[in-house]
Amino acid sequence: MILSKGKLAVVAVLSAAMLLSGCAAANAKIASRKGYVRFPGKHYASGEKAEIGTKIEGEASYYGPGFDGKQTASGEIFDQDDYTCAHKTLPFGTKLKVVRKDNGESVEVRVNDRGPYVGDRILDLSVAAGKKIGLDKVGHATVTATVIE
Repeated sequence: MILSKGKLAVVAVLSAAMLLSGCAAANAKIASRKGYVRFPGKHYASGEKAEIGTKIEGEASYYGPGFDGKQTASGEIFDQDDYTCAHKTLPFGTKLKVVRKDNGESVEVRVNDRGPYVGDRILDLSVAAGKKIGLDKVGHATVTATVIE
């Protein structure tokens, strides 16, 4: 079957519309996930700093194997062997001292990603940072994180 230029153009437009509607459906599926937040609270301006001494307390977990080598929200490439973390709102580059409440183990990390988006967790640590305080054995634990820089 041979299509005229006009019919070919219509087919092309309809194909593009179907493709784009598929993308919209995929985005809607992602946005419907429990805990997904498109704009999680305040996003700091690039020059803004967190106040030194600020403390936050809550559950922390760790992440890495599926994200290693991928771009973080800050634009840098995630390295699960670095001492970094994800926080929903703290400015990128903020340094935290994270102390696990039940065993006193601590690690210093730098915020370079956004998250976590699971439950009420406050931090997602890199694999290296998580192992340093023993999260590799328990998955998540209560921590106190203090802004140190």
